[in-house]
Amino acid sequence: MEIKDRIQHASLLLFTRNGIKGVSMDDIASHLGISKKTLYKWFDNKDELVSAVIGHHLNGVQGECETIAGAALNAVDEMVQIMDWAKRQMAQVNPTAIHDLRKYYPAAWQLFSTHKINYILAQIQANLRRGVTEGLYRADLDVEVLSRLRLAQIDVLFDQDIFPVVEFNQPRVQLACNEHFLLGMVTLKGHKLVNEYRHVTEEE
Repeated sequence: MEIKDRIQHASLLLFTRNGIKGVSMDDIASHLGISKKTLYKWFDNKDELVSAVIGHHLNGVQGECETIAGAALNAVDEMVQIMDWAKRQMAQVNPTAIHDLRKYYPAAWQLFSTHKINYILAQIQANLRRGVTEGLYRADLDVEVLSRLRLAQIDVLFDQDIFPVVEFNQPRVQLACNEHFLLGMVTLKGHKLVNEYRHVTEEE
């Protein structure tokens, strides 16, 4: 692994574990066992490093999501797999990291915001249309509205005014929101399929 990739990989690990603002360039250099001079050879400052780390991470996220979507058996399978993947990803992220990114690193936050609008929104819409075509989601779904509602949930999940981290852990919040969103879209056929994935038996 090249030194630049090592720096980005280590920085992402430290940022997600400890928050972004609390991790210094000294911390990153020490973690890697390199000098700050070497670190600054590749990145002029921390803002530039944070943007590079976020950009690289989002590219990876996009690839993983496309792999899941391409292999999914149907729209419900795709949505369940993406939700499970996201839950695993977010379980490793200190909520402070999202707060820090939004408040202190506007350039990197803009990368995240652009990724949501240009990529995640399109993926959600494609899934909704796929589900309608497959008869698993209701035919009367307002795709434009619901896809943006789903996008807005991403921000809400990490809003500590709404879900204080001392009271709510991320897996719990994500599970409740994900199931609420999915079950609100499905047809009876889709609902039965969701129950199979959830290992739930309901009386009809």
